[in-house]
Amino acid sequence: MTPHFSLALLHPKYWLTWFGIGTLYLFVQLPYPVLFRFGKMIGRFSKKFLKRRVKIAERNIRACFPHLSQQEIDQLIINNFESVGMGLIETGMAWFWSDKRIRKWSKVEGLEQLDNAVLAKKGVLLIGVHFLTLELGGRILGQYHEGVGVYRAHNNRLLDWVQLKGRLKSNKAFIDRSDTRKMIRALKQGDILWYAPDHDYGIKNSVFAPFFAVSQAATTIGTHLLIKSADPTIIAFTPLRNHDGSGYTISISDKVETFISANATETATHMNQIIEKEIMKAPDLYMWLHRRFKTRPKDEPSIYIY
Repeated sequence: MTPHFSLALLHPKYWLTWFGIGTLYLFVQLPYPVLFRFGKMIGRFSKKFLKRRVKIAERNIRACFPHLSQQEIDQLIINNFESVGMGLIETGMAWFWSDKRIRKWSKVEGLEQLDNAVLAKKGVLLIGVHFLTLELGGRILGQYHEGVGVYRAHNNRLLDWVQLKGRLKSNKAFIDRSDTRKMIRALKQGDILWYAPDHDYGIKNSVFAPFFAVSQAATTIGTHLLIKSADPTIIAFTPLRNHDGSGYTISISDKVETFISANATETATHMNQIIEKEIMKAPDLYMWLHRRFKTRPKDEPSIYIY
């Protein structure tokens, strides 16, 4: 996908969006230490108004970590909402910061893993998780190795244009998340494919596999299809925000031993274990506000009934 500007984006129905984008652009020009403090404040403030999201986060965390006390859950939710506020700012940083400024506030650990995989001239399935830092993480890592992203078009055409334009600053292309054939082709051509298989995409394209303490979590079969068809090198990465306000660390894990299973559930189980390990590097950065377990096995009630 390529971002194409059209005069239709100047229509009055987009003026409020233009204002928001302009405000975000100006705001992220502030020094990073100021953004770091303001982001957390914005997140804490938003928690007061996003009551439904607070409940979703609590249900997700309680389901995944039943051993946590209520006090520990409450603190994790507070930290998570601080990351929500920072996530908005980090999106602006990813879209509007220069390459020089991005590099100043970031570092990559384990880059040699990705370097070696690229030198092998074999497709790389780069596994990410839905961290609130993911947008910025893609921009940072893309400066070292451009990849092909998996993408869902935004309903707002202007935001879609800005988002694609920002993401393509350090990535080569984007593929619609429903187009598995193009993903397989990219891997077979030796590309790096950015892929986050940790959301619930519905019963039609999922199997049920364990995810933390949830014994049956709807997990995409897309990963199984990609691995079976393209046999890529599998590497996981996690964009971490340094708690001391010193910037960001991209953590690239050792490559996963190649596994090809005839069983999609086995693949999903294995992939969820990889994702769990990445999440535990910084649980407060994970997107707990998303209804990760909205699809349940037949006759099993929703965990989001309040």
